Amino acid sequence: MSDIEPAAGRTVGPRIPTRYLVLALIFTITVVNYADRSSLSITGSSVQEELGFSTVQLGYVFSAFSWAYVVAQLPGGMLLDRFGARRVYAWSLVLWTLVTLAVSAVGLVTTPVLIAVTTIFALRLLLGAFESPAFPANARVATAWFPTAERGRATAVFNSAQYFATALFAPVMGWITHQFGWRWVFVLLGVLGLALAALWLRWMDSPRDHPRVSEAEFEKISSGGGLVDLDAPKSGDAQRVQERAPLNAATFRQIFAARALWGVYLSQYAVNALTYFFITWFPVYLVQGRGLSLLEVGFVAALPALCGFGGGLLGGFLSDAMLRRGFSLTAARKVPSVFGMLLATSIGLCNLTDSSVLIVALMTLAFFGKGVGSLGWAITTDIAPPQASSFVASTMNAFGNAAGIVTPIVIGYTVQATGSFTTALWFVAAHGLLALVGFAVMGPIKRIHFES
Repeated sequence: MSDIEPAAGRTVGPRIPTRYLVLALIFTITVVNYADRSSLSITGSSVQEELGFSTVQLGYVFSAFSWAYVVAQLPGGMLLDRFGARRVYAWSLVLWTLVTLAVSAVGLVTTPVLIAVTTIFALRLLLGAFESPAFPANARVATAWFPTAERGRATAVFNSAQYFATALFAPVMGWITHQFGWRWVFVLLGVLGLALAALWLRWMDSPRDHPRVSEAEFEKISSGGGLVDLDAPKSGDAQRVQERAPLNAATFRQIFAARALWGVYLSQYAVNALTYFFITWFPVYLVQGRGLSLLEVGFVAALPALCGFGGGLLGGFLSDAMLRRGFSLTAARKVPSVFGMLLATSIGLCNLTDSSVLIVALMTLAFFGKGVGSLGWAITTDIAPPQASSFVASTMNAFGNAAGIVTPIVIGYTVQATGSFTTALWFVAAHGLLALVGFAVMGPIKRIHFES
């Protein structure tokens, strides 16, 4: 047995390991999370038509989420390190759900365009702020609940929720908007979010304290590198003190001086530039650039998302399989990442054809590649120092999601200036190469241990 003992009275062991149910829960929450943040891309054309937004105004509204999301990452990570994932995630989920519901009320009373734009911009800012702890909390849960050899798969599963969200909700949101109007999309998402918040609070706990975790499962997690006490500060032993130690100025300096982390930040920025194209401008591109109807867009947008979902799972499972077969952690994480991001650059080839079928095929290939290459969260859980795991995850997420500010605005201006998406697509494709620079800067992948 490990010298880290589980709570007394633990059961012999349920058939389905509890950590897999935990992963299913954070996957489901993340699906709704991404549906909330991408809902405006599906409804965007209808919102723009009804409320009178210009193309540039829509670009700014698209980017509003990321302005607050980036700024709130660091305080969000500090809250997670201080209070743990269970409480912070619950409050986050409730608050972002209420903001999503509020979007449905914009424009019910006739208002000038500028007021409507400002209101939705403000609500998207709040959505970004309240969603900011979500992915760092996912990473924290994965770090606590999964041994190192399973963490690539675990992070791939929750990260792939972004693709599954589009595959599942794009057709649904397109149909709801077509049949009932765009407001009902936000009502549906609000109801789902509140239900998940209640489930999270009722069922979630740390590996040590969860009554469903067997002794065998606890031993597998703790002896395999899972930091089981990140959210269980109930004793004073040395490991728990290290895992929940407060951040200080020396820790901050060491975080921002670590070359490996800067490589992660750069590669995650590049990956997210492609993400934000797909969850903001891609549906608008299909409507305005390719002439598809809104109902068609809902189903067409699901195709790249489904392949992105498959690619995301493949990348994580391939990475862990390489690790089990004796490859170094560095090779196991970087080989799928490099291959995937090279495939992602194929999005630029859409400029070389007028065939809508071929364009969707290329977009699908690019999104599949981006999924395979999206191992940034696994790498972060592998290298983040225990005393600052959520802060490092939040810092990575902040740098990564700066792409959500830049990408929508740059595309909005280039489309308005050129009247086409050609320059925008080359701009997005270039980020596949930028990711490779990040992987090179990163160096060897190993756990960082800071001095006190």
